Amino acid sequence: MSTPTASADAALTPAAFDLRPLMFANMACTMAMMAFVSMIGPISRILGLATWQAGAAVTVSGVLWMVLARPWGQLSDRLGRRHILLLGTAGFTLAYWALCLFIDVALRLLPSALLGFIGLMLGRGIIGVFYAAIPVGGNALIADNVEPQHRGRSMAALGAANACGLVMGPAIAALLSRYSLSLPFYAMALLPLLAFLVLRYKLKGQELHLQQAPRTVRLNDPRLRRPMAVAFVAMLCVSIAQITVGFYAIDKLGMGPADAAQTAGIALTMVGLALICSQLIVRRLDWSPLRLIRAGSVIAGIGFAGSMFADTAWGLWLCFFVSAGGMGWVFPSFAALAANAVDASEQGATAGSIGAAQGFGVVIGPLAGTLIYALEPRLPYLVAAGLLLLVAVWPASKPR
Repeated sequence: MSTPTASADAALTPAAFDLRPLMFANMACTMAMMAFVSMIGPISRILGLATWQAGAAVTVSGVLWMVLARPWGQLSDRLGRRHILLLGTAGFTLAYWALCLFIDVALRLLPSALLGFIGLMLGRGIIGVFYAAIPVGGNALIADNVEPQHRGRSMAALGAANACGLVMGPAIAALLSRYSLSLPFYAMALLPLLAFLVLRYKLKGQELHLQQAPRTVRLNDPRLRRPMAVAFVAMLCVSIAQITVGFYAIDKLGMGPADAAQTAGIALTMVGLALICSQLIVRRLDWSPLRLIRAGSVIAGIGFAGSMFADTAWGLWLCFFVSAGGMGWVFPSFAALAANAVDASEQGATAGSIGAAQGFGVVIGPLAGTLIYALEPRLPYLVAAGLLLLVAVWPASKPR
């Protein structure tokens, strides 16, 4: 006869939880998000938008992610992870379709630049409101249903799915844009709808956390200082690299705008491939989250430091691959470290806090990267390498 403890342990084994619906939903929504990022340049030129307006249309989702991650997490503690994931993907789908229609009409009618800017900001902003629920609900659901020692592996699998979306979204958008700038958006709008349907019919409602009353987690909770700091630094470094790579190719590699754009695109593709490979490796390593963070930070720091000395396109691609390989160890690990530090009744609020830290990095990164780059093109990579080194040498407060 099994004891209650044994039954609970059995319910928390990885075999009892099917991660595939979450992986598909994350990949699909990331593809849709990144397709917009890759298309905003030519669309903003046709609509007569300034460069800063195009950047603001991209950044607004990061701001809303930062602001709403904690409320979504707390709501998932009360209503359940599955409910929040379904609400997030449904809202994402409707908002994305609305943005598609606006872009299609705007490209045909060519409204004033101000009206085009307002429409893009509203559309992207509403998408960001609902997208913020998806990573928060997914990470909290993994924390509910997977044992602490296996959470890093499961979150790495989720990260690999996101990385696939990072690579595939811009690639598919580039292929479809040959026929029409509106076509990629209509094609990508099918993805969040598919994500909703997969979650609706394939994701089981394993809401183990509802057995306890949800508890709030303060944003400055001492247990979350390290994982939140690592989450912020990780997203900050990635955002800095993304925003500066095109300029770096022009200023330091001596390329023209067209060649620089191609070099930057290949570099970001290498980032996606490295993230996929490294997070698949994490699934096979039996390392603690803290050990993975330290090792990954060192590897990523070496890659960023090497970028300062890259004088050819292939050298820059190699450095970005190494950097992303290290970051692929860091990303799932800070989420697992946070989940392991709190109780079951605090997982939603905790996932929201980590999401807020990541969103803050996405907001600060592009601004900080461009300001630092104006002083010296190699300085952003030095800053990123230095921050990652500090993460690597940060002493543990207690044995893990």
